[in-house]
Amino acid sequence: MKDDLRGGGLVGASPHPESSFLGLLSALELTPSFPQTSSTAAGLTVNGLGAQEGTTVLALRYAQGVAMVGDRQATEGYLVAHRRIQKVFSGDDFSAVAVSGTAGLALEMVRLFQTELEHYEKLEGVRLSLDGKANFLARIVRQQLPLAFEGLAVVPLFAGFDQIAGSGRLYTFDIVGGRYEEIDYGATGSGGRDAKAYLRASFVPDAPEPEALAIGLRALVAAAEEDTATAGPDLRRGIYPTVVTVTAEGFREVPETDVAAIAAAAVEAVR
Repeated sequence: MKDDLRGGGLVGASPHPESSFLGLLSALELTPSFPQTSSTAAGLTVNGLGAQEGTTVLALRYAQGVAMVGDRQATEGYLVAHRRIQKVFSGDDFSAVAVSGTAGLALEMVRLFQTELEHYEKLEGVRLSLDGKANFLARIVRQQLPLAFEGLAVVPLFAGFDQIAGSGRLYTFDIVGGRYEEIDYGATGSGGRDAKAYLRASFVPDAPEPEALAIGLRALVAAAEEDTATAGPDLRRGIYPTVVTVTAEGFREVPETDVAAIAAAAVEAVR
């Protein structure tokens, strides 16, 4: 039975293995392999090459849907490798995915996830349910397990708008591909614990969008205050977190000019 907006589940819910892009690759014997590598320094160096790490992302529900915030910094050991990396992306028209962990692998994971969703919709003629999308992403995370054992881990954060329930929903994952639906908010990355601590004290159920965005940015600033790998808004350089929303109208990236004003107020409020 085909999976549709009323259902959920893995690719196995469809009778056609080619409904999954990874299933199609497997049928053609083109499944990507993940060779073992020698790693040191907890995966920060692989065969002498630096592995860049993305840091903190978070999401929270609000009255109209769900908001997602990601800092822009990537680190390489104790050094700042990039200050403007993007960690928050659209999954499809009604979902968003954010990543933390080994940056190169994280970006490839996002591209594969986007391809999976597009491939399924084109073949089946329906959009996969939000639960189904989360299951797809969990499967991709699980397939990265050999690299995670080498210290090259990627842990995503997924959120979207459930068109049947009429509300935003969000999911966290663990390193082995377990997925967990969160009721109000979630965070991952090196500053995830500090971000969740702030959200635990400041989250407002069913807040209007402006208030929810302000809370999310304040949580990221609070995490940056405690975690050296997390970057808050850099007002001097004009580098601001990526902020997106997913509502009944779909995925939207909040314009940088709007983020700049909210970020400046967040820095003032937390610091």
